[in-house]
Amino acid sequence: MASSSHRYFAFLALYLVSLKFCYCQNETIDVTGWGNAGVTWYGEPEGAGSTGGACGFGSVVVNPPLYAMVSAGGPSLFNNGKGCGTCYQIVCTGNPACSGRPVTVTITDECPGGPCASEQTHFDLSGKAIGALAKPGQAGKLRAAGVLRVSFRRAPCLYRGTSIAFRMDAGANPFYLAFVVEYENGEGDLAYVEIQPAGGKFIHMQEMRSAVWKLNSGGALRGPFSIRLTSGETHKVVVAQAVIPANWKAGETYRSIVNF
Repeated sequence: MASSSHRYFAFLALYLVSLKFCYCQNETIDVTGWGNAGVTWYGEPEGAGSTGGACGFGSVVVNPPLYAMVSAGGPSLFNNGKGCGTCYQIVCTGNPACSGRPVTVTITDECPGGPCASEQTHFDLSGKAIGALAKPGQAGKLRAAGVLRVSFRRAPCLYRGTSIAFRMDAGANPFYLAFVVEYENGEGDLAYVEIQPAGGKFIHMQEMRSAVWKLNSGGALRGPFSIRLTSGETHKVVVAQAVIPANWKAGETYRSIVNF
């Protein structure tokens, strides 16, 4: 008799073939590049997992456009902070409560231990995100199921109608400029961030182990500041002109009019 794992993978193979070019959740899904991962969840049953998180996004994970559809990533997904802001589609089929419909989540936190560290790829989803994988009325059964087996793939981040924002670090000052870059469409991660002070040239910033970028300038820098962003893989470039004003304040968020 075939084991339950063999039956699951046979079913999954047939399911993915049937999905080859189906229309699910308002997206055309091409299954090329799907892999296998484990899934757990943390936080409140309908919550965002954490209102802080290792990526530095803070409480914005609860609000639009993230809507708490977020995940902590195991080491391969978090990638020492470089995975912050990346998006993934996840399909759950291995449990009777699974809907079999793909959902998209953004990596906003780190899961460094337990099954996150013992598996090659592991998502520790928010309570809301794992509930979205379930059939109607079945979310509680998925939350009680332990480690789920899912299919996943990298997906573009699509924050429709939202431009890139820069949230100044609470400790930022004219000698130490630091901010979180939020809501990048497309790849979601960044290869380079450069800042241009008033009357100056673009200066490379240093990526911290999060979505925070910083610059220890050695001298006071004056705004307004323009920010040049280069995406992680395709190296697309956008420039947010004079996005941080001359009278900027620590802890404030400044929204651009651009996105990838």
